[in-house]
Amino acid sequence: GSIQVGPPPPAPKKLNGKVGPKLTISLKTATGAAAKTLNAGTYRLAVKDATKVDNFHLVGPGVNKKTGVKFRGTASWTVRLKIGKYTYRSDAHRKLRRTFLVKPSPPTP
Repeated sequence: GSIQVGPPPPAPKKLNGKVGPKLTISLKTATGAAAKTLNAGTYRLAVKDATKVDNFHLVGPGVNKKTGVKFRGTASWTVRLKIGKYTYRSDAHRKLRRTFLVKPSPPTP
């Protein structure tokens, strides 16, 4: 058995990743804004891979998750983002590369 002391951990924040035809790649927050700076913490990343010629690859401190280049469909990962710089890219096309920063989470009251 197990026992939990204290309040339950917060639900993971949501991110949406997409790689698609015409050399497009994006990562957005639950509000639809482009992910440029995020707070450290746990995120649930839903990736829609809409092309068989690219993949979605997220790399950063403690994270290395990717879909396959020939894969087309959806993938969902729970990732713990730590302070630092992250890159999401396609391994098939060097042009498809974006970065975002993860900063310290604000203190909880």
